[in-house]
Amino acid sequence: MADTSGAAWRGFASDNYAGVHPDVMAAMVAANEGHQVSYGDDDTTALLQAVIREQFGPRAEVYPVFNGTGANVVALQALTRRWESVVCAQTAHINADEGGAPEVMAGLKLWTVPAPDGRLTPALIDSQAWGFGTVHRSQSGVVSLTQSTEYGTLYRREQVRAIADHVHGLGLRLHVDGARLANAAAALGCSLAEAAEGADVISLGGTKNGGMLSEAIVVIDPDTAPGVDFLRKTSMQLASKMRFISAQLLALLTDELWRRNALHANAMAQRLAARVREIDGVVITQPVEVNAVFAILPRDVTEELQRTHRFYTWDEHTGEVRWMCSWDTTAEDVDDFADAIAGAMQRSS
Repeated sequence: MADTSGAAWRGFASDNYAGVHPDVMAAMVAANEGHQVSYGDDDTTALLQAVIREQFGPRAEVYPVFNGTGANVVALQALTRRWESVVCAQTAHINADEGGAPEVMAGLKLWTVPAPDGRLTPALIDSQAWGFGTVHRSQSGVVSLTQSTEYGTLYRREQVRAIADHVHGLGLRLHVDGARLANAAAALGCSLAEAAEGADVISLGGTKNGGMLSEAIVVIDPDTAPGVDFLRKTSMQLASKMRFISAQLLALLTDELWRRNALHANAMAQRLAARVREIDGVVITQPVEVNAVFAILPRDVTEELQRTHRFYTWDEHTGEVRWMCSWDTTAEDVDDFADAIAGAMQRSS
Protein backbone atom coordinates (compact mmCIF):
# COMPACT_ATOMS: atom_id res chain seq x y z
CA MET A 1 0.00 0.00 0.00
CA ALA A 2 1.01 3.60 -0.52
CA ASP A 3 3.13 5.35 2.11
CA THR A 4 0.94 8.24 3.18
CA SER A 5 2.77 9.22 6.35
CA GLY A 6 3.18 12.92 6.94
CA ALA A 7 1.40 14.09 3.80
CA ALA A 8 -2.06 15.25 2.82
CA TRP A 9 -3.46 12.60 0.52
CA ARG A 10 -6.65 11.21 -0.97
CA GLY A 11 -7.60 7.57 -1.05
CA PHE A 12 -10.02 5.35 -2.95
CA ALA A 13 -9.84 2.39 -0.60
CA SER A 14 -12.89 3.16 1.51
CA ASP A 15 -15.43 5.86 2.21
CA ASN A 16 -14.36 5.37 5.83
CA TYR A 17 -11.13 7.18 4.90
CA ALA A 18 -12.96 10.47 4.46
CA GLY A 19 -13.16 12.99 7.26
CA VAL A 20 -16.22 14.32 9.05
CA HIS A 21 -18.58 16.68 7.26
CA PRO A 22 -18.37 20.19 8.77
CA ASP A 23 -22.08 20.22 9.60
CA VAL A 24 -21.71 16.96 11.50
CA MET A 25 -18.70 18.27 13.38
CA ALA A 26 -20.60 21.45 14.22
CA ALA A 27 -23.48 19.39 15.57
CA MET A 28 -21.14 17.55 17.93
CA VAL A 29 -19.67 20.86 19.10
CA ALA A 30 -23.18 22.16 19.79
CA ALA A 31 -24.01 18.98 21.72
CA ASN A 32 -20.94 19.58 23.88
CA GLU A 33 -22.55 22.50 25.71
CA GLY A 34 -23.49 21.88 29.33
CA HIS A 35 -24.44 18.58 30.95
CA GLN A 36 -26.90 16.00 29.65
CA VAL A 37 -28.24 12.79 31.15
CA SER A 38 -26.14 9.83 30.03
CA TYR A 39 -26.92 6.53 28.26
CA GLY A 40 -29.46 7.98 25.84
CA ASP A 41 -31.75 9.88 28.20
CA ASP A 42 -30.60 13.18 26.72
CA ASP A 43 -32.40 15.84 24.70
CA THR A 44 -30.46 15.15 21.49
CA THR A 45 -31.31 11.45 21.45
CA ALA A 46 -34.96 12.28 22.17
CA LEU A 47 -34.99 14.60 19.17
CA LEU A 48 -33.36 11.90 17.04
CA GLN A 49 -36.12 9.51 18.09
CA ALA A 50 -38.75 11.96 16.87
CA VAL A 51 -36.98 12.45 13.55
CA ILE A 52 -36.57 8.69 13.03
CA ARG A 53 -40.33 8.24 13.49
CA GLU A 54 -40.94 10.91 10.87
CA GLN A 55 -38.63 9.01 8.53
CA PHE A 56 -39.52 5.39 9.27
CA GLY A 57 -42.97 5.32 10.81
CA PRO A 58 -44.83 6.12 14.03
CA ARG A 59 -43.72 3.03 15.95
CA ALA A 60 -40.06 3.07 14.90
CA GLU A 61 -37.43 2.99 17.62
CA VAL A 62 -33.81 4.07 17.21
CA TYR A 63 -30.81 2.76 19.11
CA PRO A 64 -27.53 4.58 18.37
CA VAL A 65 -24.43 2.37 18.54
CA PHE A 66 -20.69 2.71 18.01
CA ASN A 67 -20.20 0.92 14.70
CA GLY A 68 -21.80 -1.03 11.89
CA THR A 69 -20.73 -4.45 13.13
CA GLY A 70 -22.31 -3.68 16.48
CA ALA A 71 -25.50 -2.57 14.77
CA ASN A 72 -25.68 -5.77 12.74
CA VAL A 73 -24.88 -8.12 15.61
CA VAL A 74 -27.36 -6.54 18.04
CA ALA A 75 -30.06 -6.34 15.36
CA LEU A 76 -29.68 -9.99 14.42
CA GLN A 77 -29.68 -11.05 18.06
CA ALA A 78 -32.96 -9.23 18.60
CA LEU A 79 -34.53 -10.80 15.53
CA THR A 80 -33.55 -14.42 16.20
CA ARG A 81 -34.38 -17.01 18.78
CA ARG A 82 -31.64 -19.24 20.19
CA TRP A 83 -32.23 -22.05 17.70
CA GLU A 84 -32.53 -19.84 14.64
CA SER A 85 -30.09 -18.82 11.93
CA VAL A 86 -29.65 -16.09 9.33
CA VAL A 87 -29.77 -16.44 5.54
CA CYS A 88 -27.46 -14.02 3.71
CA ALA A 89 -25.33 -13.69 0.59
CA GLN A 90 -21.80 -15.11 0.72
CA THR A 91 -20.55 -11.60 0.05
CA ALA A 92 -22.56 -10.10 2.93
CA HIS A 93 -20.57 -7.98 5.32
CA ILE A 94 -21.86 -10.05 8.25
CA ASN A 95 -20.28 -13.12 6.64
CA ALA A 96 -17.14 -11.85 4.95
CA ASP A 97 -16.00 -8.72 6.78
CA GLU A 98 -16.98 -8.77 10.43
CA GLY A 99 -14.36 -11.14 11.80
CA GLY A 100 -16.95 -13.78 12.65
CA ALA A 101 -18.73 -11.39 15.05
CA PRO A 102 -22.24 -12.74 14.38
CA GLU A 103 -20.98 -16.23 15.17
CA VAL A 104 -18.67 -15.35 18.06
CA MET A 105 -20.69 -12.62 19.77
CA ALA A 106 -24.23 -13.68 18.92
CA GLY A 107 -23.76 -17.43 18.46
CA LEU A 108 -25.54 -17.29 15.12
CA LYS A 109 -25.42 -19.78 12.30
CA LEU A 110 -25.20 -18.06 8.90
CA TRP A 111 -26.71 -19.86 5.92
CA THR A 112 -24.89 -18.28 2.96
CA VAL A 113 -25.85 -18.37 -0.70
CA PRO A 114 -23.79 -17.46 -3.78
CA ALA A 115 -24.78 -14.07 -5.13
CA PRO A 116 -22.30 -12.99 -7.82
CA ASP A 117 -23.59 -9.41 -7.88
CA GLY A 118 -24.26 -9.28 -4.14
CA ARG A 119 -28.05 -9.43 -4.47
CA LEU A 120 -30.38 -12.02 -2.99
CA THR A 121 -33.55 -13.18 -4.72
CA PRO A 122 -36.50 -15.20 -3.38
CA ALA A 123 -35.12 -18.26 -5.19
CA LEU A 124 -31.68 -17.81 -3.66
CA ILE A 125 -33.24 -17.41 -0.23
CA ASP A 126 -35.19 -20.62 -0.72
CA SER A 127 -31.96 -22.51 -1.44
CA GLN A 128 -31.15 -22.22 2.27
CA ALA A 129 -34.48 -21.40 3.94
CA TRP A 130 -35.84 -24.92 4.16
CA GLY A 131 -36.07 -27.83 6.58
CA PHE A 132 -38.55 -26.06 8.83
CA GLY A 133 -39.44 -28.28 11.77
CA THR A 134 -36.45 -30.59 11.23
CA VAL A 135 -34.52 -30.65 14.49
CA HIS A 136 -31.28 -31.62 12.74
CA ARG A 137 -31.12 -28.41 10.72
CA SER A 138 -30.65 -24.94 12.14
CA GLN A 139 -33.95 -23.15 11.60
CA SER A 140 -33.85 -20.12 9.35
CA GLY A 141 -35.36 -17.18 11.22
CA VAL A 142 -34.02 -14.08 9.52
CA VAL A 143 -32.92 -12.99 6.05
CA SER A 144 -30.30 -10.25 5.92
CA LEU A 145 -29.68 -8.23 2.78
CA THR A 146 -27.35 -5.29 2.23
CA GLN A 147 -28.59 -2.10 0.57
CA SER A 148 -26.56 -1.04 -1.35
CA THR A 149 -24.67 -4.32 -1.63
CA GLU A 150 -21.03 -5.03 -0.95
CA TYR A 151 -20.55 -5.00 -4.73
CA GLY A 152 -22.04 -1.54 -5.08
CA THR A 153 -25.19 -2.90 -6.68
CA LEU A 154 -28.73 -1.83 -5.85
CA TYR A 155 -31.94 -3.54 -4.94
CA ARG A 156 -34.73 -1.67 -6.72
CA ARG A 157 -37.64 -0.81 -4.50
CA GLU A 158 -39.82 -3.50 -6.04
CA GLN A 159 -37.06 -6.06 -5.45
CA VAL A 160 -36.80 -5.22 -1.75
CA ARG A 161 -40.57 -5.33 -1.43
CA ALA A 162 -40.74 -8.71 -3.20
CA ILE A 163 -38.07 -10.13 -0.91
CA ALA A 164 -39.83 -8.72 2.17
CA ASP A 165 -43.13 -10.26 1.11
CA HIS A 166 -41.45 -13.60 0.39
CA VAL A 167 -39.55 -13.61 3.68
CA HIS A 168 -42.62 -12.72 5.70
CA GLY A 169 -44.62 -15.32 3.81
CA LEU A 170 -42.17 -17.92 5.11
CA GLY A 171 -42.70 -16.66 8.64
CA LEU A 172 -39.21 -15.11 8.77
CA ARG A 173 -38.00 -11.59 9.56
CA LEU A 174 -36.04 -9.23 7.31
CA HIS A 175 -32.91 -7.34 8.34
CA VAL A 176 -31.33 -4.70 6.10
CA ASP A 177 -27.67 -3.84 6.53
CA GLY A 178 -27.86 -0.19 5.58
CA ALA A 179 -24.24 0.87 6.02
CA ARG A 180 -24.64 2.62 2.66
CA LEU A 181 -28.42 2.95 2.65
CA ALA A 182 -27.99 6.67 1.94
CA ASN A 183 -26.14 5.94 -1.30
CA ALA A 184 -28.87 3.51 -2.32
CA ALA A 185 -31.72 5.91 -1.56
CA ALA A 186 -29.93 8.75 -3.34
CA ALA A 187 -29.41 6.61 -6.43
CA LEU A 188 -33.01 5.39 -6.38
CA GLY A 189 -34.41 8.87 -5.80
CA CYS A 190 -36.41 7.76 -2.78
CA SER A 191 -36.44 8.08 1.00
CA LEU A 192 -34.29 6.01 3.34
CA ALA A 193 -37.37 4.08 4.45
CA GLU A 194 -38.44 3.36 0.87
CA ALA A 195 -34.97 1.99 0.01
CA ALA A 196 -35.49 -0.62 2.74
CA GLU A 197 -39.26 -1.00 2.46
CA GLY A 198 -40.59 -4.05 4.27
CA ALA A 199 -37.59 -4.46 6.57
CA ASP A 200 -38.26 -5.31 10.19
CA VAL A 201 -34.95 -3.92 11.43
CA ILE A 202 -32.42 -1.69 9.68
CA SER A 203 -28.79 -1.11 10.54
CA LEU A 204 -28.66 2.57 9.63
CA GLY A 205 -25.22 3.81 8.66
CA GLY A 206 -23.90 7.35 8.73
CA THR A 207 -20.16 6.95 9.24
CA LYS A 208 -19.45 6.23 5.58
CA ASN A 209 -21.49 9.27 4.56
CA GLY A 210 -19.87 12.09 6.51
CA GLY A 211 -20.13 10.97 10.13
CA MET A 212 -17.41 10.22 12.67
CA LEU A 213 -19.13 7.29 14.41
CA SER A 214 -22.78 7.50 13.54
CA GLU A 215 -24.55 4.16 13.34
CA ALA A 216 -27.91 3.07 14.68
CA ILE A 217 -30.37 0.21 14.84
CA VAL A 218 -33.83 1.19 13.62
CA VAL A 219 -36.60 -1.16 14.71
CA ILE A 220 -39.70 -0.57 12.60
CA ASP A 221 -42.07 -2.43 14.95
CA PRO A 222 -40.82 -3.06 18.51
CA ASP A 223 -42.95 -6.20 18.77
CA THR A 224 -40.83 -7.83 16.07
CA ALA A 225 -37.45 -7.28 17.72
CA PRO A 226 -37.78 -6.93 21.49
CA GLY A 227 -34.94 -6.34 23.90
CA VAL A 228 -32.63 -4.23 21.75
CA ASP A 229 -31.96 -1.92 24.70
CA PHE A 230 -30.74 -4.84 26.82
CA LEU A 231 -28.83 -6.50 23.99
CA ARG A 232 -27.09 -3.23 23.15
CA LYS A 233 -25.70 -3.12 26.69
CA THR A 234 -24.61 -6.76 26.85
CA SER A 235 -22.99 -6.37 23.42
CA MET A 236 -20.92 -3.38 24.63
CA GLN A 237 -22.69 -0.97 22.25
CA LEU A 238 -24.36 1.32 24.80
CA ALA A 239 -22.66 4.73 24.68
CA SER A 240 -22.61 6.68 27.93
CA LYS A 241 -22.35 10.03 26.10
CA MET A 242 -24.85 8.97 23.47
CA ARG A 243 -25.77 12.52 22.58
CA PHE A 244 -22.65 12.80 20.43
CA ILE A 245 -23.66 9.85 18.25
CA SER A 246 -27.25 11.10 18.08
CA ALA A 247 -26.08 14.59 17.11
CA GLN A 248 -24.25 13.20 14.10
CA LEU A 249 -27.25 11.26 12.86
CA LEU A 250 -29.47 14.28 13.41
CA ALA A 251 -27.14 16.46 11.37
CA LEU A 252 -27.17 13.96 8.51
CA LEU A 253 -30.97 13.75 8.60
CA THR A 254 -31.42 17.54 8.73
CA ASP A 255 -32.27 19.11 5.35
CA GLU A 256 -31.27 15.79 3.74
CA LEU A 257 -27.55 16.30 4.21
CA TRP A 258 -27.31 12.51 3.90
CA ARG A 259 -28.74 12.74 0.38
CA ARG A 260 -26.43 15.54 -0.75
CA ASN A 261 -23.38 13.71 0.51
CA ALA A 262 -24.44 10.43 -1.07
CA LEU A 263 -25.37 11.99 -4.41
CA HIS A 264 -21.93 13.57 -4.61
CA ALA A 265 -20.11 10.32 -3.78
CA ASN A 266 -22.22 8.45 -6.33
CA ALA A 267 -21.50 11.08 -8.98
CA MET A 268 -17.76 10.83 -8.38
CA ALA A 269 -17.95 7.06 -8.88
CA GLN A 270 -19.75 7.61 -12.18
CA ARG A 271 -17.02 10.06 -13.22
CA LEU A 272 -14.31 7.57 -12.31
CA ALA A 273 -16.07 4.77 -14.18
CA ALA A 274 -16.44 6.94 -17.28
CA ARG A 275 -12.74 7.78 -17.25
CA VAL A 276 -11.68 4.17 -16.61
CA ARG A 277 -13.84 2.84 -19.45
CA GLU A 278 -11.63 4.87 -21.82
CA ILE A 279 -8.53 2.93 -20.72
CA ASP A 280 -7.73 -0.18 -22.79
CA GLY A 281 -7.21 -3.30 -20.72
CA VAL A 282 -9.25 -2.26 -17.67
CA VAL A 283 -12.53 -4.16 -17.23
CA ILE A 284 -15.29 -2.85 -14.97
CA THR A 285 -16.88 -5.94 -13.43
CA GLN A 286 -20.05 -4.66 -11.73
CA PRO A 287 -22.71 -2.09 -12.55
CA VAL A 288 -21.66 1.28 -11.11
CA GLU A 289 -24.82 2.25 -9.25
CA VAL A 290 -23.63 3.96 -6.07
CA ASN A 291 -20.17 5.09 -4.93
CA ALA A 292 -18.14 1.97 -5.77
CA VAL A 293 -16.25 0.92 -8.89
CA PHE A 294 -15.05 -2.67 -9.24
CA ALA A 295 -12.52 -3.48 -11.95
CA ILE A 296 -9.94 -5.99 -13.07
CA LEU A 297 -6.54 -4.83 -14.24
CA PRO A 298 -3.13 -6.52 -14.54
CA ARG A 299 -1.50 -7.40 -11.24
CA ASP A 300 1.67 -5.46 -12.01
CA VAL A 301 -0.46 -2.36 -12.62
CA THR A 302 -2.29 -2.85 -9.33
CA GLU A 303 1.01 -3.23 -7.50
CA GLU A 304 2.44 -0.09 -9.10
CA LEU A 305 -0.66 1.96 -8.34
CA GLN A 306 -0.83 0.78 -4.74
CA ARG A 307 2.63 2.21 -4.13
CA THR A 308 1.19 5.69 -4.64
CA HIS A 309 -2.58 5.31 -4.08
CA ARG A 310 -4.58 3.46 -1.46
CA PHE A 311 -7.20 0.95 -2.65
CA TYR A 312 -8.00 -2.66 -1.92
CA THR A 313 -7.67 -5.80 -3.97
CA TRP A 314 -11.12 -7.34 -3.65
CA ASP A 315 -10.40 -10.78 -5.11
CA GLU A 316 -6.82 -12.05 -5.00
CA HIS A 317 -7.64 -14.85 -7.44
CA THR A 318 -9.05 -12.71 -10.25
CA GLY A 319 -7.22 -9.47 -9.56
CA GLU A 320 -10.48 -7.60 -9.05
CA VAL A 321 -10.04 -4.31 -7.18
CA ARG A 322 -12.45 -1.91 -5.51
CA TRP A 323 -12.36 1.88 -5.75
CA MET A 324 -14.60 3.84 -3.38
CA CYS A 325 -15.62 7.48 -3.66
CA SER A 326 -16.61 9.59 -0.66
CA TRP A 327 -18.67 12.63 0.21
CA ASP A 328 -15.51 14.74 -0.06
CA THR A 329 -13.99 13.17 -3.20
CA THR A 330 -13.38 15.89 -5.78
CA ALA A 331 -13.41 15.79 -9.58
CA GLU A 332 -9.70 16.59 -9.43
CA ASP A 333 -9.13 13.57 -7.17
CA VAL A 334 -10.90 11.36 -9.69
CA ASP A 335 -9.11 12.75 -12.71
CA ASP A 336 -5.69 12.51 -11.07
CA PHE A 337 -6.36 8.88 -10.13
CA ALA A 338 -7.70 8.02 -13.59
CA ASP A 339 -4.59 9.58 -15.15
CA ALA A 340 -2.42 7.47 -12.84
CA ILE A 341 -4.28 4.32 -13.91
CA ALA A 342 -3.87 5.19 -17.59
CA GLY A 343 -0.17 5.87 -17.13
CA ALA A 344 0.42 2.60 -15.29
CA MET A 345 -1.45 0.68 -17.98
CA GLN A 346 0.67 2.27 -20.72
CA ARG A 347 3.89 1.34 -18.91
CA SER A 348 2.63 -2.22 -18.49
CA SER A 349 1.77 -2.77 -22.15
